Amino acid sequence: MHRRQILAQLGAASLALLTGCARAAPGYTISQRQLQQALAERFPRSYPLAGLLDLQLQAPRLTLLPERNQLNAVMDLAATGPLLARRYTGVFDVDFGLRYEAQDRSIRAHRLQVNALQLEGLKPQAAALLQRYAQQLADQSLHGVVLHQLQDKDLAPIDALGLQPESINVTPRGLLVRFGPKPLS
Repeated sequence: MHRRQILAQLGAASLALLTGCARAAPGYTISQRQLQQALAERFPRSYPLAGLLDLQLQAPRLTLLPERNQLNAVMDLAATGPLLARRYTGVFDVDFGLRYEAQDRSIRAHRLQVNALQLEGLKPQAAALLQRYAQQLADQSLHGVVLHQLQDKDLAPIDALGLQPESINVTPRGLLVRFGPKPLS
């Protein structure tokens, strides 16, 4: 009987310790600099549009939008092609949310919203054509792009506690990945 009480107390103490550890490390922070570096590796990118335009996008400049739990990416843009008499430059401005992909433990861009696609000096007809492709260009250039990949070494202590990434919040310091209990299986 005495042995069962000791085992029960040890079990309760272990559970309290695990709970305390989980509270002590509620999340994993990814800095804006880390995100910027991850994106820079995937640019520049080139996109042909209907054989009429070729758009070149440079690495995005990221801004954290904690009040909306989103990120903003502004990319320098250059356009050339048969539709244009010369090379035009401008900016492509997109906001997006984030999602966690458990299969490869990555944080990816999703729910892209185009704010602006502007090329300086472009004629209205060509600008209208370009606007029709703005969302497609956003989806091709950023949708699902990996912003960060959590490493096994980062998640090993969390896995041992029976936790997994649960939510991603944009904060003034970067992304905060919060952890919650794994589903029982």
